Amino acid sequence: MLHEVSAQNIERSIRRLADFGTRHTLSSQTDPNRGIGAARDWISDQFQQYAAASGGRMTVEQQSFVQQPTPRVPQPTVITNVIATLQGSQPESANRIYLISGHYDSRVTDVLNAVSDAPGADDDASGVAAVLELARVMASHEFDATIKFVAFAGEEQGLLGSAYFAEQAKQQGLNIAGMFSNDIIGSTLGQNGERDERNVRLFAEGPPSNETAQEATLRRTMGGENDSPARQLARFTEEEAERAVPNMNVWIIYRRDRFLRASDHVSFLDRRYPADRFTEPNEDYRHEHQDVRVENGVQFGDLPEFVDFDYVARVAKINGATLAALARGPASPGDVKVEAATLSVDTQLEWQPNTEPDLAGYEIVYRDTTDPTWSHVIKVGNVTAYTVKGITKDNFLFGVRAVDRDGNRSVVSFPSPK
Repeated sequence: MLHEVSAQNIERSIRRLADFGTRHTLSSQTDPNRGIGAARDWISDQFQQYAAASGGRMTVEQQSFVQQPTPRVPQPTVITNVIATLQGSQPESANRIYLISGHYDSRVTDVLNAVSDAPGADDDASGVAAVLELARVMASHEFDATIKFVAFAGEEQGLLGSAYFAEQAKQQGLNIAGMFSNDIIGSTLGQNGERDERNVRLFAEGPPSNETAQEATLRRTMGGENDSPARQLARFTEEEAERAVPNMNVWIIYRRDRFLRASDHVSFLDRRYPADRFTEPNEDYRHEHQDVRVENGVQFGDLPEFVDFDYVARVAKINGATLAALARGPASPGDVKVEAATLSVDTQLEWQPNTEPDLAGYEIVYRDTTDPTWSHVIKVGNVTAYTVKGITKDNFLFGVRAVDRDGNRSVVSFPSPK
């Protein structure tokens, strides 16, 4: 699949999205050539074309709602997310969902200016183009779990489309096991003059912002400040990228997002879904949220000429490799516990059994408390409890992951004390 990802297709998508003039949330929804409505319909049409190769497994929908007035939305406005769902083929896993997204709205300096050209090539036609290309490539393949390819609207007006989607998912009890926002993944040359073609940042939140007092106490007991679900997802992504896209490096940033900014993954984090955000390593703020103009000989504006299409393709491959591994692998073990009520030089772990028919067993992983990634693996077979002899939980951090018969592994589950 990774060999099928095309930088030329990605370039065509970015240039087509920029050609709509503006994709501002408050721009025309009925003009067939200019505005967010034209972009919405084009994205939906692309998804429909890709779905034709899925054998009925991929379906496309437009999720619309009326946003009531906010400081960035002066009048009631219809906002529409465009969603392509590739249904999982394993009954025990199909309700487990992985989501990849970009946002298709754009803006200029004045967040309420829906008239001026806002090409939004990097922010965020680059992310939408990666999502479209992966939908094209992955549509003809089968996966155990379900993958949703989403183009969100209303991001620049306050994460409105993603907040609606995430809230609906929470109310419906959807099992979103991992979410990736691809937002500003197109440039390799930063405003600092540095060119970086091999790194992509992955922002991963630690303890949730809405953590309860009881959860904070448990976290302090376990020393789990760096072991949130979002950071376990990031570690999994880094490992998959290292294997599948060795010419790229996932640079994990232990933060929710950059200063003064946020992307659609935040809507999911706020509702306790594991979610991370991809973005380029060195930004150029002259090409984000700017009126298109030349000032003192410097070109401002988010134009396609500042996008490295080959780089976007490589970031798309990282997303694709991770999604495939997640959706073909087992679920993370549930209700993982570590015995903490007695003093022992051993470490006792237990967990709930997985339900996948192709499950092979489990692995216990552990690392030094100062290590960023899991460094040791113990294969324990198809059991739901195991005692690690002579290695104390006082000195190391432990986790458990599931493995299927094809060798696919789950994201690690971090234990709570028993």
